[in-house]
Amino acid sequence: MILLNGSNLKMEDLKKIVDGDVEVKACPEAMEKVASTRDAVEAIVHNGQIIYGVNTGFGKLSDVKVNKEDVETLQHNLIYSHACGVGDALPEMVSRIMLVLRANTLLKGYSGVRNALIERLLYFVNHHIHPVIPSQGSLGASGDLAPLAHLSLVLVGRGQVIYKGAKMTGEELHRQLNIEPLSLKAKEGLALINGTQAMTAIGALAYIESENLAGAGDFIASLTIEGLRGIIDAFDEDIHIARGHKEQIEVAKTIRNYLEESQLTTRQGEIRVQDAYSLRCIPQVHGATRQTLAYVKEKLEVEMNAATDNPLIFENGKKVLSGGNFHGQPIALAMDYLGIAMAELANISERRVERLVNPQLNDLPPFLSAKPGLESGAMIMQYVAASLVSENKTLAHPASVDSIPSSANQEDHVSMGTIGARHTAQIIANTRKVYAIEFICAMQACEYRGTDKMALKTAELFRKGREIVPSITEDRVFSTDIEKMSNWLKQMSI
Repeated sequence: MILLNGSNLKMEDLKKIVDGDVEVKACPEAMEKVASTRDAVEAIVHNGQIIYGVNTGFGKLSDVKVNKEDVETLQHNLIYSHACGVGDALPEMVSRIMLVLRANTLLKGYSGVRNALIERLLYFVNHHIHPVIPSQGSLGASGDLAPLAHLSLVLVGRGQVIYKGAKMTGEELHRQLNIEPLSLKAKEGLALINGTQAMTAIGALAYIESENLAGAGDFIASLTIEGLRGIIDAFDEDIHIARGHKEQIEVAKTIRNYLEESQLTTRQGEIRVQDAYSLRCIPQVHGATRQTLAYVKEKLEVEMNAATDNPLIFENGKKVLSGGNFHGQPIALAMDYLGIAMAELANISERRVERLVNPQLNDLPPFLSAKPGLESGAMIMQYVAASLVSENKTLAHPASVDSIPSSANQEDHVSMGTIGARHTAQIIANTRKVYAIEFICAMQACEYRGTDKMALKTAELFRKGREIVPSITEDRVFSTDIEKMSNWLKQMSI
């Protein structure tokens, strides 16, 4: 069980939610604070105090006062009007994590919602009810308004969900489960949609996959080193200690560990004095990506436990402050950084693929073909890898350097963090396919060299890889192999 209190949610907790059927519950002490803050909101409404989003319009309309009898209608209108996302739906797991993150931020007790609202969010999580949320339409400030509005629609019996593998309307869901939709009270609509939970959910899932993919990359690169009879001296500990980057030192150690007692690696001067950068600089490049991962994880874990609503309620309603915690800039920059770092893993991987298939750069059969000339072998696999890394280069253009004013210039600087997060997720998917291609080519090269000469650990990875993709004995539809290997890499844990 994972207990949410608004403060202690970690990436490891999200991994458990992604990987298994773990129950998620609200901390009783946190719920007490939520109830206390809700009492403060009720008092504000009763006393007629003017508070943004409670009894005023939104954005540029914040100066328009709303009558006491209309404050609940105001919240429903907010959800309906802001649910105008477009494009393909976000993956179900993103929707699931958004529910968890929204419940967690409300549990901080600064938003003034009822306990029932948080309980309903967690009911959806624990019953695997996932709102259908369009992927496009967020500026990343005032938070992820459109995506969170679509999430919120389902709470009030509107919108669409995926439940037990079937898509249905919110109305059908509530009828099937025999539960009543929520009727939003003062401030609750605003509290549901003001925040960064879409970009943070996409980002957290991207981080989890990136961490795993970075580990797979070290392993796959080790096979390539054997397939190209790479020089092991470049991974000597003294070289990397001399520079001092911890992550670079760790990657070099990992490569040495994987290649221990390999008869396919060489020493400097034995065949070549130096390898190309794509082999020799694996620790430097892979290590730099790991540095990025550490930074991104830190920023995501802060945001996963952040109060991103506006206004925020302090001291049982004595202080109600409007600010800008919904602004996604910290996550926008982190997502752009992660996208660039993962694109670089694909870049250097594709260069290793080129060295595996290009007969001018190795002594292997041209394009690893069983019958060069009659058969093209892995020739077009390298084309595909090149296409993917070039696509990554366009996707890696920082979304955070762009901004556009909205709400009649009241909201005149925005983060574009959700765009950055979506682009990064695509970069990671592309990088995984490039790694799949490198893995296939590296296995073929090692097979040509003699698998009996491989290191014990790389030989074991070779054996597992061959269970997914057989040896290239003749030309076939390699697209199927790439997809199978990519899917396996997504599921494996290094």
